[in-house]
Amino acid sequence: MATVIDGKALAAKVKEQVRREAAELPRRPGLAVIIVGDDPASRVYVNSKRKDCEECGFVSEEFALPASTKQEDLLALVGELNCREDMDGILVQLPLPRGLDERAVLLAINPAKDVDCFHPYNVGQLTIGEPVFQPCTPGGVMEMLKEYHIDPAGKKCVVLGRSNIVGKPMALLLLHAHGTVTICHSRTPDLAAECAEADILVSAVGKTGLITADMVKKGAVVIDVAMNRDDAGKLCGDVRYDEVAAKASYITPVPGGVGPMTRAMLMRNTLTAAKNHQR
Repeated sequence: MATVIDGKALAAKVKEQVRREAAELPRRPGLAVIIVGDDPASRVYVNSKRKDCEECGFVSEEFALPASTKQEDLLALVGELNCREDMDGILVQLPLPRGLDERAVLLAINPAKDVDCFHPYNVGQLTIGEPVFQPCTPGGVMEMLKEYHIDPAGKKCVVLGRSNIVGKPMALLLLHAHGTVTICHSRTPDLAAECAEADILVSAVGKTGLITADMVKKGAVVIDVAMNRDDAGKLCGDVRYDEVAAKASYITPVPGGVGPMTRAMLMRNTLTAAKNHQR
């Protein structure tokens, strides 16, 4: 039976370390969060981030804008926050309502305050192996592997999904850790065969029950990044947990796995930004 990778416990450990380091700074780190519209899931995420900031001793300032907000007004707000010395990080909660140019908004954020690591400058730094910030979800996965003494070096790592937020940066971080990386996606001819060769399998597709036991190599490490809802409305991932846990060596649960670590890494990135600004 697989060892369960406890993301919730590790996230608490990371945030406590962040809190201690933040307390030593000349001023409290500040995170500005912009939410546009009334998407329920986005509201839950933003509330969670406010709570994380409180736990870490950060200043958290929320800017809740109506869905009717114009592009130029949103960009003006980002510009104002770029200039504020008390705000070290800027986070724009995605997705944005229809009609707003997501890319233009992300490009407008000062890369030094881009704690989500979405700006092309920070993505470029990540690509060449000199990241300013860790992309939150992939960075959280790497922290989990480190905590459980799982070294990607020399291992076959398979990443399912090629999104800019998870799939691509996840592959880069595994590559930088000397893993041999394969990225799979909707046009991969034999997905099951690719997965079955993985020593470390990371699934970030968003399809309930996609990963079955016959797709997993015995003793593999299985990281489930997805946050789905099953037919009963229960939170679940891509992996059929019970059957895969019987075959894997390590596995992340959903919930309680990667999700808490994503939020913890955002706090660490905000601390990094604050340290850089206060030098």
